[in-house]
Amino acid sequence: MSTTPPSQDGLRPHGTLTRYYESKEQHRAFVQAIFDGTAVDYDRIERILAFGTGPWYRRQALQRAGLKEGARVLDVGTGTGLVAREALTIVGPSGSLVGVDPSPGMLSQAHLPGIELLQGFAEKLPRPDASADFLSMGYALRHLSDVRPAFAEFHRALKPGGRLLILEITKPASRWGAWLLKAYMRLLVPAAAWFVSRGAETPKLWRYYWDTIEACIPPDAVMEALANAGFTDVKRHVELGVFSEYTATKPIAAA
Repeated sequence: MSTTPPSQDGLRPHGTLTRYYESKEQHRAFVQAIFDGTAVDYDRIERILAFGTGPWYRRQALQRAGLKEGARVLDVGTGTGLVAREALTIVGPSGSLVGVDPSPGMLSQAHLPGIELLQGFAEKLPRPDASADFLSMGYALRHLSDVRPAFAEFHRALKPGGRLLILEITKPASRWGAWLLKAYMRLLVPAAAWFVSRGAETPKLWRYYWDTIEACIPPDAVMEALANAGFTDVKRHVELGVFSEYTATKPIAAA
């Protein structure tokens, strides 16, 4: 895999992956196109990837992060609504949820009556200041153009005292663990996708997933960027050595 290093004038989640696109400028168009093209298969392949445990895990992670009944949730990178669906079960009818995603194809597969879905980017959220009690982003950090403006937008959109949860898959620290995850995500999951998918690009998406995981900035850099954006109580909880849950709070004193 050919990778150029991340830019020093921002904090890109990984360098340019030249197997898929040639420049930083092409990155956003590539990401939107591949998610548009694979949206119809996404939930089906996710169930294979997670052995059907995804809904339970996402619900537990949201609860660990402090999501409560009645909260106003902003779900960034909402995709087909996998995180949003579990958030709605927690906030109940007294809560609300707005989902934001750059891919119209993914949003078209988010069958969640009663929520507001908006096309937009994490780096420029189409939401007012201090409009959310809780902000979630599920497995989309690796697809951002730049972490710093995205985290600044998260801080802006949250009300003082609001909570943040970022779910991400992290490359295991051990060489053996990394090899197993790579074999699973770059070989087994794409092979399964080839058999059950309707889109020709779906196996490519899951290979791209591993390549972004392998090249992603380390957890310490993510946590430092959250702190630099003005968040406090920045923490990382890890499940099975792979699933990272970054949590943080917008301080009450923040404007």
